[in-house]
Amino acid sequence: MPRVPVVDQQACIGCEVCTQICPQVFRMEEGPEGGHGHEHKSTVYNPTGAPEEKIEEAMDNCPVACIYWSE
Repeated sequence: MPRVPVVDQQACIGCEVCTQICPQVFRMEEGPEGGHGHEHKSTVYNPTGAPEEKIEEAMDNCPVACIYWSE
């Protein structure tokens, strides 16, 4: 069974690095507060949309290390 990337929504700062590196897996969505200020958070919409190496590149470049593998 493949590993699945997960974004910790509490830790995400909405920098968009993961969506720039791996847009096939990550995208930005409005947070629960309705979009005031920096409420956009990364989310995984297609966990198998890219090779694990590309997903790990996004993980490695996340400034707050909020992306991890769930098995």
